[in-house]
Amino acid sequence: MSLGFRLLRGPVCLLALWCFTAYADDCGWPAIDPQHRPGAYWHWMASAVDEANLTRELETFHAAGLGGMHIVPIYGAKGYEDRYVEYLSPRWMELLAHAVKEANRLGMWIDMTTGTGWNFGGPNIPDDMANAVVKVKTEIAVAGQPCPLSNEGEHFQAEMAFGNSGQAIDLLALLAAGKLEWTPPDGDWSIVSISQEPSGTVVERAAPGGEGWMLNLFQGGVMKHYLERFDSSFTNYTATMPRAMYHDSYEYKCNWSPDLFAEFEKRRGYRLQDHLNVFFGDSGSEEQARLKHDYRETLDDMILENGIRVWADWARQRGCVTRNQAHGSPGNLLDLYAAADIPETEMFNKDRDPITSKFASSAAHVMGKARVGAETGTWLREHFNVTLGDLKILIDDLFVSGTNHVLYHGTCYSPADAPWPGWLFYASTQMNPRNAFWHDVPILNEYIARSQSLLQTAKPDNDILLYWPIHDLWQNPQGMELGLSIHRRAWLDEQSIGRVARLLWDRGYAFDYISDRQVAQLSAGPEGIIAPGGTYCVLLVPQCALMPPETMQRLRALAEAGGTILFDGVVPKDVPGLSNLEERRTALLASTQDLTQAGAHSIGKGRVLIGSDIESLLDHAEVMRETLSDAPGLLHLRRRHDEGHLYFLTNHGDGEIAKYLPLARPAEGAVLLDAMTGRAGVAALRKEDEHAAVFVRLAPGQSIFVRTFATRKAEGPRWPYVKTGGDPIPVEGNWRVEFIQGGPALPPPLELSQLASWTDSGSEDATSFAGTARYTITFDLASGGGADAWRLDLGSVAESARVRVNGIDAGAVILAPFRVDLAADIVKPKGNRVEIEVTNLSANRIRDLDRRGVTWRIFNDINFVNIDYKPFDASVWPIRPSGLLGPVTLTPLLEADIPR
Repeated sequence: MSLGFRLLRGPVCLLALWCFTAYADDCGWPAIDPQHRPGAYWHWMASAVDEANLTRELETFHAAGLGGMHIVPIYGAKGYEDRYVEYLSPRWMELLAHAVKEANRLGMWIDMTTGTGWNFGGPNIPDDMANAVVKVKTEIAVAGQPCPLSNEGEHFQAEMAFGNSGQAIDLLALLAAGKLEWTPPDGDWSIVSISQEPSGTVVERAAPGGEGWMLNLFQGGVMKHYLERFDSSFTNYTATMPRAMYHDSYEYKCNWSPDLFAEFEKRRGYRLQDHLNVFFGDSGSEEQARLKHDYRETLDDMILENGIRVWADWARQRGCVTRNQAHGSPGNLLDLYAAADIPETEMFNKDRDPITSKFASSAAHVMGKARVGAETGTWLREHFNVTLGDLKILIDDLFVSGTNHVLYHGTCYSPADAPWPGWLFYASTQMNPRNAFWHDVPILNEYIARSQSLLQTAKPDNDILLYWPIHDLWQNPQGMELGLSIHRRAWLDEQSIGRVARLLWDRGYAFDYISDRQVAQLSAGPEGIIAPGGTYCVLLVPQCALMPPETMQRLRALAEAGGTILFDGVVPKDVPGLSNLEERRTALLASTQDLTQAGAHSIGKGRVLIGSDIESLLDHAEVMRETLSDAPGLLHLRRRHDEGHLYFLTNHGDGEIAKYLPLARPAEGAVLLDAMTGRAGVAALRKEDEHAAVFVRLAPGQSIFVRTFATRKAEGPRWPYVKTGGDPIPVEGNWRVEFIQGGPALPPPLELSQLASWTDSGSEDATSFAGTARYTITFDLASGGGADAWRLDLGSVAESARVRVNGIDAGAVILAPFRVDLAADIVKPKGNRVEIEVTNLSANRIRDLDRRGVTWRIFNDINFVNIDYKPFDASVWPIRPSGLLGPVTLTPLLEADIPR
């Protein structure tokens, strides 16, 4: 039989997609809107932009399938100083308005950083509002010798005298009362004086008009003061506001604030000043650990309430949503992510840990945020060596982590008259139209848009709330603030939550992290534990020594209302911090005294399960895992829709997966949807051990969506499973190679009887060429009649390809295996004409510039560095193979008889 094919004309180009004659509703894709499409960070160097070039670039981005741009003003390019525009000046506001209006005309969105470079700060931040570090001065006081009292010069925030018998005397209070000296009584005394100073950290990579201190994100009133500058500049702004305001990952250097003592006393109920000798000492005692806990919890309160929430509320009042990267912060990441409308994570070079990225998606899922952003492609590989296939694999990592709103990092505005490679930002994938791979960027963008249309329209479907026992982390006598970085993850990997999270991930349990603040917002009933964003089966507490009594009381109340609470090992036996210690210990004991033994405990309408085997606990609570995780290399994500569930599956292993995969959720019907090609069809589904199992075939690097229907069969044409129907037939003969797009110059055409890298042709122009070449061959089909379809395998490709066969667009490929499947009637017995447009990377062209000593790194500040932050020099790179390397073969396909 002949398998069904049709041509689908998409918004970017005519693609030959292996689809069906007509889509039934079950096999359809959601309508794509700009929120589904990827965006990109758009760095404006010195804001040296103009209306004509803004329009030109936005139209180019739109044509390539981008949905929006994120404006980040940074330092400038040398030699263009006459074009610099001061940040937030009237001219800058005109340019912003033009960008927003043009984006709206094109159906795109514009976001902006609420500042320049990163992080927040600038010229309106004085010394006393700058990110600050504590200064500690310790002196020995001799009994009987008067000590003068003065607060001139250093402006101490606290000055305390401590005796060796536990005495504590507030010297600033004595000074305020009019005393000018203090004489220590008998015994050994020390005086601890506290002040602060700017940490020295200024806005990184600031644009003109944005230079200055980074602000103090802890300090009350500072964020409001900082934002007044924006209110002033936006007063006469008449265009639509940007879609979103953005706050970058935490790179402030700050551990103190002028109001820290007051905030500490208000929130913790006692004076930190009275314990400064222990707090800043080196005893390593339990008291010191508890003091450090309370200090860190106070910083957490301040950064959330005085910083991020003030900014987020300000943005919403002006019609903008917010994007926040919480990682790096010393606060509770879950609450800081949740304070924004779009929590945003990132994966950086080799720091690609889904367990970490799930902190952003968990905040969204628990608190009911529809989108989870991701800064995508920063430092993925060395400049000009990142392939679209590399990006696709990274994006799949982000999808399984819960991300559904990709933003490339990124592209740099570059005027039309800037010589190649134009203006470039150093920490970027160079997702710009001057990069050779831009020719095929629309392929990746359509993959992302289709994927995100499914991921954004479906809802989270996780079973487990995994409590984050952050108090065990905070109660440590060492150090000061604890930055929770995505690069250095001891805060996760060396804590119980990291161990449990990896167990759940590896074994296929669907979970979201939850914080103490979020636990306080839960309710429970017969359906489970109810969060603002959805319902969960259980709440799991990893082993922890400490828990606030309020959290434990809330967990018990959830159980009494019908929820199921699981404790790994034992219930916590102590409370964190020093405030009202005995009173809080008594409160905790009252909630746990009947939960001292392992086993199942009935509490009201619900239950508490305690045990050392987490999987046994989950089994007892009837939480099912996805055995999809047992397939080597297979990663997955599960979401839900009104009639069933949506699975995203991606093969990150070395071998093909071709088998029935059992699903944990019930299904009577299923549809496969291939976001790379747009094809969709009803899947083979059968029962295995009372579970639905769907047949999936995935080569390494490939992905598929599975849309299931819980109570009915899926409607629509069947997914055409195929098998090989014979040996591969070599596509041989003379290949004509024409260079059609790129530079620095188009090499002369080539005639090849044997495929090889075009850099081996002997042409100097070909050695330095970055762009696209068209390979053409005409061949006869000597055998293979009766095939239901054909598979054209391109062999090795450097680096992406678009294929036409006999005048019909047959598909495009951006990663191995480089192959496209063809309808039987496309291939003829004689005179088959194959055209393959192959695009390489820009590595050889940038190598050529450096070998010739061309000055192109013309940027201020850090200029342009390599992935190791060392001077960039491509002249020493080897020549990168480019083009169609083959061998090219054509294999007959037959319909596979998959038992259903």
